Amino acid sequence: MIKIIPSIDLVDGKCVRLTQGNFEEKKIYDSDPVAVAKRFAEAGIERLHLVDLDGAKAGKVINHKILEQIATETKLKVDFGGGVKSDEDIQKVFDCGAKQVSAGTIAVQNPKLVLSWIQKYGKDKIILGADVLNGIVRINGWVNPSEIKLFDFITNYQWHGIRYVLCTDIEKDGMMKGSSVELYKSIIKQFPEMRVIASGGVSSIEEIKQLNKIGCYGVVIGKAIYENLINLEDLAKLIK
Repeated sequence: MIKIIPSIDLVDGKCVRLTQGNFEEKKIYDSDPVAVAKRFAEAGIERLHLVDLDGAKAGKVINHKILEQIATETKLKVDFGGGVKSDEDIQKVFDCGAKQVSAGTIAVQNPKLVLSWIQKYGKDKIILGADVLNGIVRINGWVNPSEIKLFDFITNYQWHGIRYVLCTDIEKDGMMKGSSVELYKSIIKQFPEMRVIASGGVSSIEEIKQLNKIGCYGVVIGKAIYENLINLEDLAKLIK
């Protein structure tokens, strides 16, 4: 069954959601992200996608203490992204309890560094973060376009053994109008060995089942949980 991965996005230490990556369209859902993580764990959820949006803007990890609290006070398997730009950053994140690290912007700007992390920590510890709009990878918290096409981006890292790719369709993110099923179908068809994690726009249990049917390894769910379109009990049932 597809891996269910709720998301907590952090701004100023609070649990927020953006719409299509726009920091100006920020909605605060809870001032205590650790309490939110505990609710996920108590409902039977096993994984968490924790995004340091402050770190993504600052170019360095900011909210590692929240990661450490969540990792210490719950049994959630946390993958962490946002602001991981140096050897010091990634070591700090793993030391604070992350099981995996998502590399997005840095994977575009400094592939040599990311490849060194794959060698040092192992291919299962690094998730390739592919944030895409109209087929082009975007960076710096989705603010800036790169010149790299999605499939070229994935191919470059597949050659070096990376096995996980978390692909967010920015156009869908936060809109709750459905996920990009055709996009994920095309990725899975092109890269059948990759573990593809879908993100952006998921708004119902039926969509999750559809993503499972096409072969997605995991699905990140954010706003739909906070807006009560999907409840934690129903998500937990999919895990069992």
